[in-house]
Amino acid sequence: MRRKIYIAGHTGLVGASLVRLFSQRENIQLVLASHSELDLTRQQSVENFLEQTRPDTVIVAAGRVGGIQANTRQPAQFIYENLMMEANVIHASWKSGINRLLNFGSSCVYPKICCQPMTPDLLMTGKIETTNEPYALAKLAGMSLCSSYNRQYGTSYINVIPANLYGPGDNFDLERCHVVSALIRKFHEAKLRKESKVILMGSGQVTRDFLFVDDFALACEVMLKEYNGEEAVNVGAQAPCTIRQLSSAIREVVNFSGDIVWDTTKPDGAPERLLDASVIQKIGWKAQTCLREGLQKTYQWFLNNITEEEKRQCAS
Repeated sequence: MRRKIYIAGHTGLVGASLVRLFSQRENIQLVLASHSELDLTRQQSVENFLEQTRPDTVIVAAGRVGGIQANTRQPAQFIYENLMMEANVIHASWKSGINRLLNFGSSCVYPKICCQPMTPDLLMTGKIETTNEPYALAKLAGMSLCSSYNRQYGTSYINVIPANLYGPGDNFDLERCHVVSALIRKFHEAKLRKESKVILMGSGQVTRDFLFVDDFALACEVMLKEYNGEEAVNVGAQAPCTIRQLSSAIREVVNFSGDIVWDTTKPDGAPERLLDASVIQKIGWKAQTCLREGLQKTYQWFLNNITEEEKRQCAS
């Protein structure tokens, strides 16, 4: 018998990767709906959809995401839309009798100043990094919802906290994208324009752990099969690098020959974010894709999918 899995947000970075993975599994039937078909911020619409489709498992991959600039400019949208989507999907899943659900947190839910590597017991023990606060609070609320429904109703809803994700299908809009896709686009545009330098925000000294999205999708599959614990589970490559190191690697992949200039008047974000991924590794998962390979695959996807209009904009 085929298991029905509804992926909320199936066109996003993580959702699309999950679709690629589960489409290869003969025992899984995917349930999908675009934003035009289902607005996840509308409670009744979500409840009706889940009642009609009756999936066995729900994956909450939907959300408004973005980098420091987007979070700073649109804090209201980030907290409202993420709160509404999480609350509606989680509550409607319970109302429809769906016992298995996978919900995503974010590494930014941890305190700005935090012991490294970070473990779930450190959640809500300190102040969140200011630029991410609305988004992070929404993600923490979604995680608390899952835990609360488990305690009160006996559901098996899992919280997963990924490291910094990147890969094919990422958002390359400079107003909304995260650091990897932003850097790929910046270096690509600078190469086309034959510029001598690229100016980047901050000092470049902060440390992050970057995880290829298809590796994360495999971790999600393992979690759904094997994990029944209450505590949130971190998923990271555990291969930290500074933003300076990341920038140098992307410059090489894009083949940009100019210099990198750091604008230290701009914010860095949290100084370090490294997740302790020992729990998921004990279950049987570990990252397979090294940073260099992942960046090459991501840049190739960007080249294959950039539109003609975007090409003109990059070169102008």
